Amino acid sequence: MLLIDGLFIILAYLLGSVASAILVCRFLGLPDPRTEGSNNPGATNVLRIAGKKAAVLTLTGDLLKSLIPVALAQVFATEAGVAGTALAAFLGHLYPLYFQFHGGKGVATAFGSILGLQPWVALVALGVWLGSTRLSRTSSVGALTAALFTPLAAWWIGLPQIQWIAIVVMVALLIWRHRSNINRLLAGSENVIGGR
Repeated sequence: MLLIDGLFIILAYLLGSVASAILVCRFLGLPDPRTEGSNNPGATNVLRIAGKKAAVLTLTGDLLKSLIPVALAQVFATEAGVAGTALAAFLGHLYPLYFQFHGGKGVATAFGSILGLQPWVALVALGVWLGSTRLSRTSSVGALTAALFTPLAAWWIGLPQIQWIAIVVMVALLIWRHRSNINRLLAGSENVIGGR
């Protein structure tokens, strides 16, 4: 089983390294998201610079590239292998092999990993994200609030410890990747959805 676990982890990282935002923008003849807007290759920045269609395609790609390997690992790998696969896909998005290790902030990819680990935990995270984003009209507030609630939901539902640890690591990295957003929130200068 160790070989199968390792294979899933490696493949998950390689798949996670596929930057949906960059590929979607190239396919649609749009600017590279790493050089426009917030310079972040993620769905929120793609929405800002290219519109809803490109953002939905990016979001879908970022979610599926983690959900698919984790769902398959649930069938063929051990609990540790599933946890490693979830984390590897997320790390691939943050530090993609194919794009000089310059990736996005990982919200959609983390959600895909968590959806593969435990759909009920993902549902809680989605509900918190939707509610907090709607109230704050700020994408980063929604992401950070959902991230903080996710380990609590995973613990409450009783996710295997190794998988809970993987979620905690993903949440810590996601918060770290949002440090510039946190600084802007503290300064009162963060972008508001629908704002100028």
